[in-house]
Amino acid sequence: MKIFNRIMKLDVPAGQSVFLWGARSTGKSTFLRNKFPDSIYIDLLKTDEYTQLMVKPWLLRERLSAENPERLVQPVIIDEVQKIPALLDEVHWLIENKGIAFILCGSSARKLKRSGVNLLGGRAWNYAFYPLVYKEIPDFDLLRAFNHGLLPKYYLTEQIGRALRAYVGIYLKEEIQAESLVRNLPGFAKFLDIAGFCNGELVDYTNIARDCGIDAKTVKAYYQILVDTLVAYAIEPFTHKLKRELIVATPKYYLFDVGVSNYLAKKTITSLNGFDAGNSFEHFILMEIMAYIGMNGLDCTVNFWRTKTQLEVDFVLNNGKVAIEVKLSEDPFAKDLKGLLAFCADYRPKHALVVCNSRYKRRIEIESGVVYDILPWRDFLDNLWAGKYFC
Repeated sequence: MKIFNRIMKLDVPAGQSVFLWGARSTGKSTFLRNKFPDSIYIDLLKTDEYTQLMVKPWLLRERLSAENPERLVQPVIIDEVQKIPALLDEVHWLIENKGIAFILCGSSARKLKRSGVNLLGGRAWNYAFYPLVYKEIPDFDLLRAFNHGLLPKYYLTEQIGRALRAYVGIYLKEEIQAESLVRNLPGFAKFLDIAGFCNGELVDYTNIARDCGIDAKTVKAYYQILVDTLVAYAIEPFTHKLKRELIVATPKYYLFDVGVSNYLAKKTITSLNGFDAGNSFEHFILMEIMAYIGMNGLDCTVNFWRTKTQLEVDFVLNNGKVAIEVKLSEDPFAKDLKGLLAFCADYRPKHALVVCNSRYKRRIEIESGVVYDILPWRDFLDNLWAGKYFC
């Protein structure tokens, strides 16, 4: 299988331990094996390794205490660390008493947090890992990204329906059922399908509960499970009120991968036109923004903005400093930009952007003094990954 050149650096000082969190199949293990080929690698997906350390977690301390110090110059990698929370006490002891550094890799910290276990008290830095991004894919194909998603092996496969069906099954079996996150697995599976249909929309917990045959409180808890297991982002409304009152108080949820979302919603995007393609484009742009923020360790908010008169801006970054409207068309209509112009009039962001499928970039200034840029999406992504919008 093709190995993508991942742009995440994970440059940490010698002796510093880290947690590396990311959804299943984003490529965490491949990345770590390539970056740290000489590290001791403990894979808790291996039944023998898992069983032995589950029963006797202190064996980790004994094994590493007996290691040749030269092998411990590189960090020790423990993959799927959330499967054995008790290991973190041993890791803590080894950090403090032996000076050993660790990379603790996993697909969810939910079990660890709920168990109240030792999260190393700040001794390990937190990093996040994501599906592929635009800059990592030679000859990037936007339509393929919509349908296949950006998980490395799924972006490349020609049997995408079968692959994504297996992925969802693995998620339900290994993340939800095995970790006992829900009691009603069939109900959660039905909810997951509906979450695909509702991707990026204002959430109505009551309507979703009715469709799933559960109560609204459970729906809200299910969404939190998606966030905790790193397969969804909760995007909250921008609530800095000035002249206009907000109509919404609930978040929007976007799944972590556009291909997984379209698979769950049973959507196939055949061209870069139409409502579904536009939603997928908005979702893809959000994925790039979230990956940039997460991989660079930025403390940056991502919100949306909507008023009682239904003026809306897709994404508001960094407490209003950047406003982004996403349109798949080549030349967005003026009526589609009313929300962006209203936001600019009220908040005067440093960057006001229309990300679209235009061939050329343009800058427009209107009589009120509002200035906004119309950017082809590739130009926007080049600027994003160059850090232009977070200076």
